Amino acid sequence: MNTPAATTNPANPDHKTFQGSSLELRNLTMAYGDIKVLRNVSLTVAPGTTTCIIGPSGSGKSTLLRGINRLHEPQSGDVLLAGDSTLGANPDTLRTRIGMVFQHFNLFPDHTAEENVALALWSVKGMPKAQAMDKARQRLAEVGLAERADHRPRDLSGGQQQRVAIARALAMEPEVMLFDEATSALDPELVKGVLNLMAGLGARGMTMVVVTHEMGFARKVADQVVFMDEGEVVEAGTPAQLFDNPRSERLQRFLSEVL
Repeated sequence: MNTPAATTNPANPDHKTFQGSSLELRNLTMAYGDIKVLRNVSLTVAPGTTTCIIGPSGSGKSTLLRGINRLHEPQSGDVLLAGDSTLGANPDTLRTRIGMVFQHFNLFPDHTAEENVALALWSVKGMPKAQAMDKARQRLAEVGLAERADHRPRDLSGGQQQRVAIARALAMEPEVMLFDEATSALDPELVKGVLNLMAGLGARGMTMVVVTHEMGFARKVADQVVFMDEGEVVEAGTPAQLFDNPRSERLQRFLSEVL
């Protein structure tokens, strides 16, 4: 199995052009105890595309992401990355291929930004520490934080902390990036910068699955929008199809409340 590699963008040698992998969910069902949270969810994400998942709170959106990278084990169904099932893979190995950025930044408070990005490189990938720190500096520069590499999280704004979290995920050179409401914990004036960074990743070929309540972002950036409710995919299609011509009453009601 060949892992897609990032290549240098000639227009900007500090930025990488990604070669993301395909992602496919087949009848994915997930439960917490006796409560089924996802019911037979099937979804195809083409390589290098952005899929935005929208829907009301409690519809299973975040659980879907947790199932994709095995933070919560699916009850049944399958997840395919680049055509191969991931359910038999070592979860830690899988998470080097599928990066995830959370709503809360989950940074180590006593580590600098550089150390937060480098930590998994030497502890999970076994990279020599000097090489890991060098790559961390590169990724921080890529997200606009070259001048903050030696700052600890308490000295960074929420938007800067989220950029560190994105740099940390990018440092693992994943084939797919998952974003779970990555801007919902940010002050409103910081949201735009993080959304622009995410849009830039998608434009450079990263395969992304984004759970978001930012409808403008979904309309502008997504190749595919998925509306979920009560653990099921209700509608999926292009942004124009879902936002301009919603077929189901459930989606029509949701859009009337959020737009």
